[in-house]
Amino acid sequence: FFSNSGAEANEAAIKLARGYFYYKGEPRYEIITAKMSFHGRTLATIAATGQEKFRKPFAPDMPGFKYVEFNDLYELEQAVSGKTAAVMLELIQGESGVHPASQEYIKGVRKLCNEMGILLIVDEVQTGVGRTGRMFCYENYGITPDIMTLAKGLGGGVPIGATLCTNKVATGMKIGDHGSTFGGNPLAMTAGNVVMDQFMDKDLLSKVNNSSAYLFEELGKLMKDYPSIVQVRGMGLLIGIEFQTGISAKILKEKLLGEGILVSAIGSSTIRIAPPLIITKTEAKIFIDKLKKILKEQKKRPLQEVAAYASSAKKETEKKEDHIEKELEE
Repeated sequence: FFSNSGAEANEAAIKLARGYFYYKGEPRYEIITAKMSFHGRTLATIAATGQEKFRKPFAPDMPGFKYVEFNDLYELEQAVSGKTAAVMLELIQGESGVHPASQEYIKGVRKLCNEMGILLIVDEVQTGVGRTGRMFCYENYGITPDIMTLAKGLGGGVPIGATLCTNKVATGMKIGDHGSTFGGNPLAMTAGNVVMDQFMDKDLLSKVNNSSAYLFEELGKLMKDYPSIVQVRGMGLLIGIEFQTGISAKILKEKLLGEGILVSAIGSSTIRIAPPLIITKTEAKIFIDKLKKILKEQKKRPLQEVAAYASSAKKETEKKEDHIEKELEE
């Protein structure tokens, strides 16, 4: 089923899982998701998201969701009940700092779902379409989901979402149960086909894996030279770089932006990089060199940099406040 975004794709997955058991005559509707997950910003998908900060402003939560620790199979087993319809997971939690699921955990989840007759929904909105070095991230784990969602990379910048499922699970939707005004429109479908053509014609996955290997190797070298880097984790071209407590991810993000590099600040001390899949080794080296330059400067005067930044930010805020006050007076 084609839609227009990752949130819509996940909405369809939730409906599909519940509908599957409804049409079987089984009262199973609960979805178990992981703490620190992120599945979208609609009411159903924030309810599925295991982070209270996304749900709190829009309470009360939509019922029917449980949250368990990520990578903790025992806790998941304890959460399963006769009402459980599905387990919904990201294989790499991108929004909480790029935390990959372990092989043992995912294989255990698949086994548990098989034994208990539960559906496994894999949210590949961020990890799908080549991001991790395979077309779909689940291929890295040797399992097959019952339902999978895609978006982001599928349209190459054009809004598109997709919900895929097995033939068996497809019985969870009847004609009229779901729909989308613009889902599957000609522009989005053409863009999606072009993206698929690029993968087939230009061997993009090999390029992703080559660039990924280079980045992980070089970041590993930086870890040895700069102990402020605590961990480098991820898969393919979805990489999280965690720094010591006290080193601000926000400041690093802004310093890198000043050098022409776009990264995300995730939490207090982790930056995330998710470069275009067509990134070259030369371009990847530019990032490594810029990060090394900033770390070298930070090593010399870490406290001064933070203090100087805070002082500068405060002055800038004061200027804006003065400007607003003057406009109001006028």
